Amino acid sequence: MNAENPPDTLVPSEVAQAAQAVKGERPDTSPPAWVNRFVWQSAWKVVVVVALAALAVVVVMQLRHLIGVLVISLFFALAIIPGVEALVRRFHMRRGAAVGIIFITAMVAVVLMVAFLIPAIVQFASAVGAHLNEWLDNVNQWSADYFGGDVVDTEAAEEATAPILRAVQEWGDNVLGIVSSGLGLVFDVFTILTFTFYFAADFPRLLRTIMRRMPPQRQQVVGWVARTSIEQTGGYFYSRLLLMIICGTGAFFVMLLVGLPLVYALPMALFMGFVSEFIPFIGTYVGAIVPSLVVLAVEGFVPTLVLVAYVLVYQQIENYVLNPRLSSKTMELNGAVAFGGAMAGGAIAGPMGAFMALPVAALITSIAKNTGRTYEVVEQIEAGEGDEAGNAAAPASAPAVATPSQGTPGT
Repeated sequence: MNAENPPDTLVPSEVAQAAQAVKGERPDTSPPAWVNRFVWQSAWKVVVVVALAALAVVVVMQLRHLIGVLVISLFFALAIIPGVEALVRRFHMRRGAAVGIIFITAMVAVVLMVAFLIPAIVQFASAVGAHLNEWLDNVNQWSADYFGGDVVDTEAAEEATAPILRAVQEWGDNVLGIVSSGLGLVFDVFTILTFTFYFAADFPRLLRTIMRRMPPQRQQVVGWVARTSIEQTGGYFYSRLLLMIICGTGAFFVMLLVGLPLVYALPMALFMGFVSEFIPFIGTYVGAIVPSLVVLAVEGFVPTLVLVAYVLVYQQIENYVLNPRLSSKTMELNGAVAFGGAMAGGAIAGPMGAFMALPVAALITSIAKNTGRTYEVVEQIEAGEGDEAGNAAAPASAPAVATPSQGTPGT
């Protein structure tokens, strides 16, 4: 007997053979080898995807300023492309030369506006600082006569406006110093102008480069989206600019007519035109209220009524005559969508985001209206609505809208 195996620990051979037989009959529950390979490969893929996503987030966060500059540059490029193409068609010039002409024209306009506007703003701030208490007393006297009480706390208003007026005066007296010290802002402006120039000058080549990577059906959709982007952005920008000139010019002459000095009339007319046309919805009221308060404080009640009457008459002319002619073909946008888009753009990117939101919202609306499946309306909600909807035709430049039996082009 083996000394290493005591008698009480030996297993009878019959029991060992029976256990081996039972073990051979028991099914193998271990996973196959391919399952382990799949689990490890999937785990590595998840790790790689998460790492790449984290790296992409870090890169985007680091480049968010550059991305914002590129987005703004693309917006301005889309805005000037209609003018560039008009110059190319009419005078048969190169796109780069057409973009240069538009840049030079815009630069001259900005320089002239700044040359006239900065001294006016400085003098306006000085005059407001010198006569603020007198104007507030006049306003309170008028409100006391008509409403039986003051509307403005003189001391609180003076404390609130004094820092602003002092900053405006210092800014106007040291414009060159501010420009030289704000090198970051100057660099950003130069970068935006450079990218805008290249985007506008090379837009056809850039679009062809992108479309070469797509099948013909998708090229049709992408080309239509590009054309619609140019129409919406350019049409919005040019129509708003023209309306701003009309509104501001009319307000300027009305203010001079009621006796408002030039030093007040020029900045207030520019303020009214820009705010009324480029700030959605509330801009109309803010652009009219501020100049009206200035006229009320400087000239009195009757001249203010004249300016308010001009604002009311002009708004009717703009809403029913000018705006339909200038904007109806370029900005077909529901009021609620426009308001929501402006609020969202302002929340995401501040004033520039609100400024860019309307053409972007119009572009998204156009894409949603002219792509995808469409069906006949079974029940007419209002009399005649179904006939109008059935007779409405899609824009000629839009890709064919899919019927219930076919898919969206390019999908």
